Amino acid sequence: KTGKKTGKKQTTQKQATNRKNRRIRYKQVQNGDKTGINGDKMKELLAKYVKPFWKRISIGFIIKFIGTTMDLFIPWTLAYIIDRITPTKNLWAVALLGMAMLAMAVCGLTFNVAANWNAGFVTKNIVANIRRDLFSAILYLDRRKTDGFAVPSLISRCTSDSYNVHSMIGMIQRIGIRAPILLLGGIAVTFLTDASLALILLALQPLIFLTVVIISKRGLPLFSDVQLQIEKIVLAMRENISGVRIIKALDKTEHERKRFAKINEELVSKEKKSANLMAMTNPLVTLYLNIGLALVVLVGAFRVSAGKTEVGVIIAFLSYFIMIVNSMYAISRIFIVSTKGIASYSRISEVLNTAPELKIEEIPAEHSEYHIEFKEVSFSYYKNKNNLTDISFKLKRGQTLGIIGPTGSGKSTVIRLLMRFYDVSTGSITIDGRDVRSIPFEELYRKFGIVFQDDVLFADTIAENISLGRSISEDELWRSVCLSEASEFVSEFDDHMEHQLTIKGSNLSGGQKQRLLISRALASKPEILILDDSSSALDYTTDQKLRNNIAGNFSDSTTIIVAQRISSIKDSDLIIMMEDGFIAAIGTHEELLAQSEAYRHISDMQLNI
Repeated sequence: KTGKKTGKKQTTQKQATNRKNRRIRYKQVQNGDKTGINGDKMKELLAKYVKPFWKRISIGFIIKFIGTTMDLFIPWTLAYIIDRITPTKNLWAVALLGMAMLAMAVCGLTFNVAANWNAGFVTKNIVANIRRDLFSAILYLDRRKTDGFAVPSLISRCTSDSYNVHSMIGMIQRIGIRAPILLLGGIAVTFLTDASLALILLALQPLIFLTVVIISKRGLPLFSDVQLQIEKIVLAMRENISGVRIIKALDKTEHERKRFAKINEELVSKEKKSANLMAMTNPLVTLYLNIGLALVVLVGAFRVSAGKTEVGVIIAFLSYFIMIVNSMYAISRIFIVSTKGIASYSRISEVLNTAPELKIEEIPAEHSEYHIEFKEVSFSYYKNKNNLTDISFKLKRGQTLGIIGPTGSGKSTVIRLLMRFYDVSTGSITIDGRDVRSIPFEELYRKFGIVFQDDVLFADTIAENISLGRSISEDELWRSVCLSEASEFVSEFDDHMEHQLTIKGSNLSGGQKQRLLISRALASKPEILILDDSSSALDYTTDQKLRNNIAGNFSDSTTIIVAQRISSIKDSDLIIMMEDGFIAAIGTHEELLAQSEAYRHISDMQLNI
C-alpha cells in the first residue's frame, strides 16, 4: 500500500511538473524568446530571404490574381444566362456566353498552373538559400555553441525545420493568394447579387477567424515540443546506427528496440496532441459554414417564393458559397502550416543569429624562443569544475611532445585549447610568442596537421579524403601515403588513389583508416603536427616505421603525440603524464622512469622491462 501511495504521489508530482513546464514554455513562446516566434522573426525571413525574389513573387501574384478572377466570373455568368438569356430563348447568346465561360475556365487553369510553377521556383530557391546559410552557420559555430545546440538538434533544423519553412512559403504563394481572393471576391459578388443573403455569410466570418486564431495560438507550443522530441529520435537513431555492431555483439537489439519504441511513443503522443488540437479547425469551420448554407437555402427559398430573388442568383450563390467554404478550408490550412513554419524558422534563426563566442583579440606579441608555450593554463567545459588546472610547458620548433595518461585525464583537451576550439579560463597559450586568441582562425588552422581521436573519413575517393579540397599535387598526396605506411594497401586497389570509400571508411580496417587519416595530416607539410591517439590500431612494427618517417621528414615540424602506448612517445623530447586535469609528471622518458612510479609501472607493463 505504501509503495502504491508513493508511486501515485510521484506520478502526481511529475504531472504537476509537466504542467508547470508547459506553462513556462507557453509563456516563453508568447514572449517571443529564442525558441518561440514573434513578429521580428517573420520580418527577418521576409527581409533576408523573400525580398530578393519580390519581382517574381509580384509577377506570380498578378498571374494568380487574373486566374482566380476568371474563376469568380464563371458563376456570375451562369446566373446571367439562367435569369436573363434563357427566358429570351436566344440560343446564340447562350452559346456565346457558354464559350466565354469555357474560355474563362481554360484561362483560369492556365494562369493558376503558371502561378504555381512560379511559386515552386521561388520556394525552392528561398529554402535553398536558408539551408545554405544554416549549413554555413553550423560549420562556423564555436565548439561550445555546437555542444550547446547538440548535433541531433542541428540535424533536425537542417531537415525537418527547413521542410516546414518550405511548406509554409510554398502554400502561402499557391493558396495564400488564391484563397483570400476567392473569399473576399465571393463575398463582394454575393453582396452585389443579393445583399440580404450575403449578410448571412458575412456574419459567420468573425466567428471563423476567432476560432482559427485561438487554435493556432495554442498549437504553437505543442509544435515546439514536437520538434524537441524529433531531436531525441534523431539522437537515438544516430547512436543505434553508429553502434549497430556493438549492439549486435552484446545481444542488446531488443533492449535498444524498446528504448527507441519509448522515445517514438512519446513523439507520437505529442504529435497526436498537437494534431488533435489543430484538427479541430476544419470541423468547426465546416459546422459554421454548413449552418450558413442551411440559412442561405432557407432564406433564399422564401425570397424566391416572394419574387425578391431569382433562381439563377440562388444557383450562383451556392457556387460562391462552395468557393468561400473551400477558401476558409485553405486559410485554416495556411494557419496550421504557417504555425509550424514560423516556429521552425525561429529555431533556424536561432542558429543563424548566434554570435561567435570566440573573437580575435588584440594581444601584443612577445619575443619568444619557444614555438609553443602553455602558461599556467586552466580550463572548464561547463564553467563549474576545472577540466585542466595549471598546465605549463614549452616546446621549441621541431621538438616532439608526448602526452600520456588515463582516459578523461585531459589529454585531448590540451589539443583543443591549442587549436582554440575553446578559450582558456585562465593563463595563456602562445605560438611563436603570439597568443592564439590574437591569431585569425584561418591563419591559425593552417599551421596544423591533425588526426583527431574520433576522426572521420568521407564517402569519397582516397585522394579527395586526403586533400579535402586543398591544393595538393598528386605527387605530394602519394608521398604522404607512403610516409604514413598506407601505400601497401592503397596500391593493391585497382583504382589506387581513386578508390571509393564508404561513409566513415567502413570498407577499410581500423589500421587502414588510421594510416589514411595520418596521410591527410602529413599532406600539407604542417608547422605543427598533432596525432591524438592515432596509432592505437597499428601494430608495433608499423607504428615504429611511421614514427621514423615523421622524424626523418618533418624535423622542422613541432609534433604533439597523444597516446596510450609508451612506445609511441618514449623518444619524445618532452613527455607529460596527465592525471585528473593536472600534470602528474613531466620530463624525458629516462627522467620519468627515475621520478614517477606511475610512469615506471606503465612502462614495465607495456615494454616488459
